Amino acid sequence: MDTEPGTGSMIPSESTSVTSPTPNCRQLSSQLNRWSRARVIRSGGKLDRPAQPKPHPQFPPPTTRPYLSEDDTEKPLVKGKEIYMVSDGSGRTAEHSVTAALGQFEHGASPVYTRLFSGINDLDRLMEIIMQAAKEDAILIYTLADEKLAASARQACKLWGVQSTDVLRPITDAIASYLGISPSGLPRGAPGRQFPLTQEYFKRIDAIEFTIKQDDGALSQNLHKADIVVAGVSRSGKTPLSIYLAQKGFKVANVPVVKGVELPKNLFEIDQEKVFALTLNPVMLQTIRLERAKGLGYHEDETSDYAEMVHVREELDYANKIFTQNPTWPVIEVTGKAIEEVAAIILRVYQDRKHGSSMPRISKLY
Repeated sequence: MDTEPGTGSMIPSESTSVTSPTPNCRQLSSQLNRWSRARVIRSGGKLDRPAQPKPHPQFPPPTTRPYLSEDDTEKPLVKGKEIYMVSDGSGRTAEHSVTAALGQFEHGASPVYTRLFSGINDLDRLMEIIMQAAKEDAILIYTLADEKLAASARQACKLWGVQSTDVLRPITDAIASYLGISPSGLPRGAPGRQFPLTQEYFKRIDAIEFTIKQDDGALSQNLHKADIVVAGVSRSGKTPLSIYLAQKGFKVANVPVVKGVELPKNLFEIDQEKVFALTLNPVMLQTIRLERAKGLGYHEDETSDYAEMVHVREELDYANKIFTQNPTWPVIEVTGKAIEEVAAIILRVYQDRKHGSSMPRISKLY
């Protein structure tokens, strides 16, 4: 037997016969591992502990918070608030609800961030999201048609201290009580649900196709076919507003108002109650145009007069002069308004006129 230098341990050499039974591979590996660890300790080193596998998220969760590690407590807190939106469908209901609610608040110095998780129909994935929401101290807004998933979300949020709101359940329960039937428990668009191609569906498809073809003053000879005509200066939000209205089944044409460019004659020959005008603050318009120019790859000194404040004011004055000459057109101030808000104003006036409601002469901004 030979002595390992520096350890005093006896290691059998190749030339020495061993009378004890020959150890198998596993035993020899374990013994060599112990010798290696002993050498590290004697030399003053530190042993590397084997990494522990992360536990798979389970439900119901414990009342403690095992997901908060020591490293997490050392990290600085992220400024701002987090809103998690979870849906087993597309998430549009949750997203629209949160957007509408946020419009009622001034966030001030504390920014608000939203995150949408759509198509969540797996319990493990749902638990992971709620665990993350607890870690980031986020609020959870969810629309889960599956009652089992919704119940799991409620219980997990309660146990993990996550503030949450079920947007869908109160409305579904109220309608179920009124109709006297139980809900399907399936999200919109889920396999197994039948959606007949109704006349309303084809109407929306036609409206979207028409609106895309009529964008930015194209095919002005078809203005009489539009349900709604939107007029405004460049970058006033005509196109996204038109597409939004088209998705609701309205054929929309938008006409740009450009200083020095004559408007199409049939704009003044069609039913004037179809036409709606958009205007906005010149500072906001200049900011939008500068960003647009940068997005197209132009430098600030290459934007010509398109985003110059003098030109912006002149173009807005020119547009407002035309709007004043056509008092039937409602003028909508879009500064600080979301597309949904502008669309709601247009549809309110449109429906009032369509149903013959008495309307005062338009003499103010909306």
